[in-house]
Amino acid sequence: MTITCVIMAGGKGERFWPKSRTNLPKQFLNISGNKSMIQQTISRLEKMVCIDNIFIVTNELYAELLKVQIPHLPSANIIVEPVGRNTAPCVGLASIIIEEKFPDSTMVVIPSDHFIENEEGFINIIKAAVDVAQDNSNLVTLGIKPSYPETGYGYIESTNEVECIDGFEVHKVNKFVEKPNLTTAQSYLEAGNFFWNSGIFVWKVKTIRSYIKDLMPEMHDILETIVTALSTTERDEVIKSEFTKMPEQSIDYGIMEKVSNIYVIPCVFGWDDVGSWTALERINELDENGNVVKGNTLSLDTKRCIIESNGKLIATLGIEDLIVVDTEDVTLICSKDKAQEIKLLLKELRMQKKEEYL
Repeated sequence: MTITCVIMAGGKGERFWPKSRTNLPKQFLNISGNKSMIQQTISRLEKMVCIDNIFIVTNELYAELLKVQIPHLPSANIIVEPVGRNTAPCVGLASIIIEEKFPDSTMVVIPSDHFIENEEGFINIIKAAVDVAQDNSNLVTLGIKPSYPETGYGYIESTNEVECIDGFEVHKVNKFVEKPNLTTAQSYLEAGNFFWNSGIFVWKVKTIRSYIKDLMPEMHDILETIVTALSTTERDEVIKSEFTKMPEQSIDYGIMEKVSNIYVIPCVFGWDDVGSWTALERINELDENGNVVKGNTLSLDTKRCIIESNGKLIATLGIEDLIVVDTEDVTLICSKDKAQEIKLLLKELRMQKKEEYL
């Protein structure tokens, strides 16, 4: 059985602005530990597969950066999207390229910028998901058992149809649901059969190709055009011209919400999608006042704050529940309850034509 891995690494990480920037987004930053997020992801996957079986989908801006951060990754395994078209075209393009080299492989799709504390537990669950995916009609996803009523994640509702594979519960999926309000999220938590959508998927390459053909025929036709050029000198040119025609759609909406043979494996392995600055409180040790501090800081009467210095001293006195991040050219001061809305600042910068700060 051959396992291949696809890392989705084209995002801009805008909610981590001003540290995450257009030319150096979140997945290339050291958010936790001494490696970048994508280096940690590669290291994690290499405990299961060799580097030749790992592919990264990114955009043109980051192809060279990937070569610097992951020099042992074969250049041919860097799949460049000419434009961003959401996760369904990303998965589709990766599937045809992997199919050419590993036609009967089982494909693990994973974001580039997630934090996973228990890597051994993660690998064991992925292996169980691979076993479930061996039935050629099955699609598998990992669902994170919710520990609080999070409103920033999509959820997966499972049925009471459960079996045990490799020591893990495997639940039949009832449906995917959008990000809820707080009251609904609380009801999901209490129900016990709702899981956070991790964005991690496992399926056989030929299975996802078949579902794309049946459920996303427009995208399938574009992919088939690209397939005819993969072994020619026109490969890059055809990918560039055809990929721009792709419908902009998520794999959840395009495939997962429309298929019956979907299974979710509930997971507890210290997962976080590190979606905004407040994630640092979940993945780092807090000081005695509930603060996360990094760099040159001096804090008095400061509580539940996230403070990161770029070298210059940040001194705080009598503040609570703030995010303070200093970079070479920008200082962000933000209420923690507005952390999910940092993109509004970037929108305003674009309107004011201050692209140098993006």
